[in-house]
Amino acid sequence: MIKLNIDASNIEMLSAEFFMYEALKEAVKANDEGEIPIGAVVVHNNKIIARAHNQTQLLNDVTAHAEMLAITAATNYIGAKYLIDCSLFVTVEPCVMCAGALYWSQVAQIYYGVSDSKRGHTMFSNKLLHPKTIINTGIFEEECKRLMQDFFKNKREN
Repeated sequence: MIKLNIDASNIEMLSAEFFMYEALKEAVKANDEGEIPIGAVVVHNNKIIARAHNQTQLLNDVTAHAEMLAITAATNYIGAKYLIDCSLFVTVEPCVMCAGALYWSQVAQIYYGVSDSKRGHTMFSNKLLHPKTIINTGIFEEECKRLMQDFFKNKREN
C-alpha cells in the first residue's frame, strides 16, 4: 500500500489542492488494485460529483481510464452530456483518447498534476481539447510523478 507524502491538514478546503488531493487518493486506490495509479475527480459548484481511478485491468477494458470513468459518472450525476460548468482534476495529463472525450464533454477546466511525456495529449497536439477549456498544471506534481515512477519501478522489479 502506498502512502501519500502530503500533510492534508495544510490543504485549504475547496481549493485546487484539495481537489487534486482527492484525485491522488483515487490514484492510490488504483495502485493498490494493481492498476496504473491515475485518479480523477470532477467538481461542479465546489462539490465533487464524480471520482474514479484507472480500472483497465479490473474491467478488461482499455478505455477504462480514470478520466473516462469520471466523465461518465459526472454526466450521469448532472443528467446532461456536457460538463461546461465542471472542472476535472486528474493526477496525470490526459491521453489522446481522454482528451477527445474531454473535448466532447466541453469540460470548463482541467487540472493535472504531472505531464506524460510518452502518452499525454500534448505530445500530439495542443488542439485536442475544447478551445474554451482552461488548462492548469503542476498541482502536487512531485507526488503524482512519484506515484507513477514507484508503480513502474515495482512492476519492473517483480
